[in-house]
Amino acid sequence: MQKFTIIGGNRLSGEMFLQGSKNSALPIMAAAMLTDGQCVLKNCPALTDVYSASRILNCLGCKCHFSSNCAVIDASGADRGEIPENLMREMRSSIMFMGAILGRIGECIVSVPGGCELGPRPIDMHLAALSRMGAEIFDCGGRIRCRIPSERAKGARISLSFPSVGATENIILCAVKAEGETIIHNAAREPEICDLCGFLRACGANIKGDGESSIIINGVTRLNGCEYTIMPDRIAGATYLAMTAAAGGEIILKNTCTAEMEPFISVLEHTGCGIYTSDNKIYLRRGQRLKAVRDRIRTMPHPGFPTDAQAILMAALVTADGTSVFEENIFDCRYRHTDALIKMGADIQVMGKAAVVRGVPKLHGADVEATDLRGGAAMAVAALAADGVTHLGGISHIDRGYEKFEEAVVSLGGNIRRE
Repeated sequence: MQKFTIIGGNRLSGEMFLQGSKNSALPIMAAAMLTDGQCVLKNCPALTDVYSASRILNCLGCKCHFSSNCAVIDASGADRGEIPENLMREMRSSIMFMGAILGRIGECIVSVPGGCELGPRPIDMHLAALSRMGAEIFDCGGRIRCRIPSERAKGARISLSFPSVGATENIILCAVKAEGETIIHNAAREPEICDLCGFLRACGANIKGDGESSIIINGVTRLNGCEYTIMPDRIAGATYLAMTAAAGGEIILKNTCTAEMEPFISVLEHTGCGIYTSDNKIYLRRGQRLKAVRDRIRTMPHPGFPTDAQAILMAALVTADGTSVFEENIFDCRYRHTDALIKMGADIQVMGKAAVVRGVPKLHGADVEATDLRGGAAMAVAALAADGVTHLGGISHIDRGYEKFEEAVVSLGGNIRRE
C-alpha cells in the first residue's frame, strides 16, 4: 500500500491553478448519459473517482475517454441499466447514476455505493422521490431494481425532509426527460448543483431555480451534447488555503470560485490570516501564530460552512492560540480524523456532535492512517505544520479527491513524497 512521507516545518509559498471540482464532475458525467450527442467536459480533474465514473459509463454502453483534464462522452450507445457491484462500491457518488439510467432507459439495477465511511447515508430519500415519479422499486437480495413501467418518468412535486445533495441530483437527472413538471422543495443549494443544472441547460434542459430552495424542471424529450467547463473545486481550494495557514507562508490560488468559497473564507479570516480576493483569485498570507475562532463552527448545508471543510480547518486550528469549537451537523462519523491529530500532539475532545480544539504550541510527526478523503487531507495539513516526519497511509482516499496532491504540495515548498 502506498503512503506519503511528509517532513514538516517548511513555510509554504507559491501560486497554484485550482483543479476542477470532483463534486461537479461526477454528476455531470452521469448526466451526459442522458444526451444523444457527444459531450466534451473540460477542466475535469484527474481523480480515481473520475476514472471510476468513466468505467461505469463504459459499462452502461457509453464511450468515455479521458485525457488532459478532458472527458469526452458519447452516450449514443447507452442501452444497459445494470452497474456491477464492484464498480458501485468504488465511490459514494455512483448512486446518482440511478436517476440518469432511469431517465435514459427506464430501468436500472444498482447496489449500495461505496466510498468514504462517514456513517449512515441512507438512500431512502432517493428511492422515495423516484417512486413519486413513477418508479417501481424492488429489493433483489441486496441489489436495488428500479423500473418505470411507462418507460418515461412522470413529473411530481417532491419535498425533501433534508436538502440532500445526492437526492437532489438524482431527482434532477430523472426529471429532465420526464413527462411534465417536477418541483423539488427544500432542494440542496450547493454550487455543484448549479453546475449540474448549468450543464443540463447547455444540453437543452428546462431547469429554473437552482441555487434556491425550490427547483423547477420541465421535462424535454431530447437532450443534445455540448462542450462544458467544470467549475473549480472549492473544497480543494479550502484545503490548500488551510494548509498554508497551518504551515505559515503565502499562496495565490488561481481559477477559483471565490463567491462559492465565501462560507469557508469568512471563517478562516477570523484566524488572523490576511486574505484578499478577486473574481477568480485568492491570496492568503499567514504571518504570526493563528488565532482560534471564537464563534462555534457549525457545518450546515450550503450556504453554511461545508462539512467537507470541517476536518481541514480543524487541522489548521490545532496549533492556534485559544480554543475553537466545531459542531458537525451533517454526518455522524466525521470526527474520525481526530485520533490521528491527537496522536500528533493535538488537544481535541469530542463530545457527540461537538469537538473542542484547544490550541497547542506545536505538533510532532507520527504514523497515521487516512480513513476517508477529507480526513486524510486534514492529516496531511497537520503533518506539514508539524515537527519531524509523518508517515501517512491510506492515501488512496486522498487520490479520490485531489489531483496530483504531492506535486501540488511540492510546488508550494512542502516536503512530501509518495512511497
